Amino acid sequence: WMFRLFGHRAVSVLDGGLAAWRRLGLPLESGHASPRPRAFTASYTPSAVTAFPAVVSNIHRPRFQLLDARSRGRFRGIEPEPREGFEPGHIPGSINIPFNTFLDPETLLMRDVASLRAIFEEHHVDLSKPIVATCGTGVTACHIALAAYLCGKEDVAIYDGSWVEWFTRAKPENIISEGKGKLK
Repeated sequence: WMFRLFGHRAVSVLDGGLAAWRRLGLPLESGHASPRPRAFTASYTPSAVTAFPAVVSNIHRPRFQLLDARSRGRFRGIEPEPREGFEPGHIPGSINIPFNTFLDPETLLMRDVASLRAIFEEHHVDLSKPIVATCGTGVTACHIALAAYLCGKEDVAIYDGSWVEWFTRAKPENIISEGKGKLK
């Protein structure tokens, strides 16, 4: 996502990471790499990012579907956040699809496209409409963007401030939680 944010289009993802590569017995090299120098001019893609004011506005005038990649417990407010000083909960109107839902539990590889589409459908997400992905800090939200991309939706934006920014800046009534929430 970060490469695409800055205009790089030839981007690949190693599905399952290095662990999957090793499991397949594929070759690895060690030592110094000598890549050929190439010219690249970065160009920022503002539509790939959504900021706090747009998310606030979306509560009252929905313009996009907000998908949260955190665990169900964190989303509901009943499981602690991993960062000190932040209570769990979620943004009003957001839809929870934990990032690991998109992964096969046995292999930890991305599920096939038909399964990814079914996950979005089960959560009443319309891939033909705008989507913004969020999480704790804007990292695991990229799993949602990747899953949508594999389904043909290339324009998912990331709310990179995500829960950390939301919890810090939002009014208490805009922190939905079955736990403590945000004290006034």
